[in-house]
Parts: sequence; structure tokens; C-alpha cells
Amino acid sequence: MYRLIFALILRRLPAEAVHRLSFRGLRLLATVPFALALVRRRYGPRDPALRVRALGLDFPSPLGLAAGFDKDAEAYEALGAFGFGFVEIGTVTARAQPGNPRPRLFRLPKDRALINRMGFNNDGARAAADRLKGRRRAVVGVNIGKTKVVPEAEAVADYVESTERLAALADYLVVNVSSPNTPGLRNLQAVEHLRPLLEQVRQAARRATPRHVPLLVKIAPDLADADVDAVADLALDLGLDGIIATNTTISRTDLTDAHADETGGLSGAPLRARSLEVLRRLRERTGDRMVLISVGGIETADDAWERLQAGATLVQAYTGLIYGGPSWPRRINRDLAARLRAEALPQSPRP
Repeated sequence: MYRLIFALILRRLPAEAVHRLSFRGLRLLATVPFALALVRRRYGPRDPALRVRALGLDFPSPLGLAAGFDKDAEAYEALGAFGFGFVEIGTVTARAQPGNPRPRLFRLPKDRALINRMGFNNDGARAAADRLKGRRRAVVGVNIGKTKVVPEAEAVADYVESTERLAALADYLVVNVSSPNTPGLRNLQAVEHLRPLLEQVRQAARRATPRHVPLLVKIAPDLADADVDAVADLALDLGLDGIIATNTTISRTDLTDAHADETGGLSGAPLRARSLEVLRRLRERTGDRMVLISVGGIETADDAWERLQAGATLVQAYTGLIYGGPSWPRRINRDLAARLRAEALPQSPRP
């Protein structure tokens, strides 16, 4: 049904307008008594085979929603109820900002991809903190980035300000230095810039709360292999809890859709091969010393299983949800649970 609605209606509407409409629906759902409980009962992950213990947290499923969908922490409980084992909100910046001019989000259905140049549009760290207060059922990661108007030389202080407001409310914290849509941001991936940034963010998190807040860094797929190795070595040296690989790409190889030439970050199926390649490289470099969260091109349970087999502890998706619809997380969880249970069964002796 969703595929029919998408083909006949949704794909004809501006992508960002559909996104806003979806959030209105999720917020409305959350106001109806017992509605989220009913959704969670039908769609939520309950199979014990899916459970993961990582980052000091209990995840009901290894499948999470990547940052970029719930930028302002407006619907993480509803999204968790629909089947995601965790939701990463953001990217949040210290100051509110409108992002780049519209249009800035484009569907590429022929390529099963999206291109976005949103530019970290969000209400700022203070507003996100207000929405994260109180009890919640969902595991929520907080992804922080640099405010666009802040000079690169002042980036560390900007990240620290967000950390001070949000660390105590985050189940885990992600330093995003890999979006292609904020000028100069990716320069912070260079280890000489990344080391002081991560050190200062970690110190700010410790000041903000006595609880250990797992700290991860999110990297781009466009890094050269030597730079991927350098980030892995830095993460090990600093004792980070994990790495998220990967963000969107600026590559445009073998695309066929009419929007293929739009500027911005590309996500979805075309990112699958490089994201998997970076994951394998990171696991080989880090061994079992940190959590790796794999994101990029995950459309099926087989894709998720492949990442887990390649060394990911958890996986995330975004574009898969856009094309798969609200029941997509449940389908992935169902098929992935069957795969996990089958792998756990003792093998019958061969004749």
C-alpha cells in the first residue's frame, strides 16, 4: 500500500513538504492516549534474538534511525515505536539556524537514493534539550555539529556549547565532522583538528554529568583509506567508544536519475559499497576495541546482516525508511531476527 501511495502521490510532492507532513502525523499520534503503546505492540522489536548490549546500553534491535530525520528531537518516541531500536536525533548545532535555501532535498527513485543539502537546519541545542527532558522509552543518540556562522577557528567552543547543553540528556553523543553541507566542516576530520575537538567535547561531557556518556565520531565515505586509518588510530588513542561510518557522499558515480547533478550529500543504495568497504577497514584496524555503527545503503535485512557480519555492532538507516514506508523497520527486524536465529542453531551433521 505504501509503495502505491508513494508512486501515485508522494513522489509528486516536494520531498521536504512530505517530510514535514510526516512529522505532523507523528506528533499528532503521540498526543492520542495509548496510541504509541498500540503502535509499539504491533511494530516494535520484541524478538530476543535482536537484542544488543553495546555502549553500556540495551538496544531492543540493532537497527537504528540515522541522524538527519528527526533533527529537533520532535518524534523520537514515535519513531522508536515503529520499530527502530534506537533513534539518533540531530544534527543539532549550538545556535538555531534555518539551513540552506529551498529546494534542498531531492529524491532519486531510479537510483533508490536521496540528495540533501539541508545545511543543519534546526532549532538549536537549547530547544533540543527541552524536548529530551523527562522519561522516555527510546534509546536516543544526540548528533552535534558546527553552527554555520561560527568560524572554523572557533568550532571547538561551538561543539562544547552543544555538549554542555545536551550530554546529560543523551544516551550517546556523536561528533559530526562529515556533512558536506556546512562549509569547512569536513576539514575537522583531519586528525590535527579532530584530536583537540574530541578531547574538549569529552571534557565538556564529563563536566555536564557524572554519568559516562559514550562518545562517537561520524566520518565521511569520501575520506582516503589512509585518512580512515588515521581516524581509527586517533579514536583508539583517545579511547572513544565508537565510530559511525558513514555519512553521505559527494560522489556521483553511475547515477541515472534526473536530480543526479544536484549538489549536496548523496545517501541510499549508491553508498552501499563504499560504506561497507570503510566498515571493513575500520574493523580490521580497531579489532574488537570499539563499537562500529554502519550506515549507508541499507535497504534489506540481508544488507543489515552483511554489515553485522563485517564487524558492525549496530546499523542505521534513513533512505531505506523513505522508500520503504512506516512498516519498513518491522520488516527488517522480522527478517533479521529469522536470520539471527538460524545462525544461532547448531548445524546438522553432514552425512
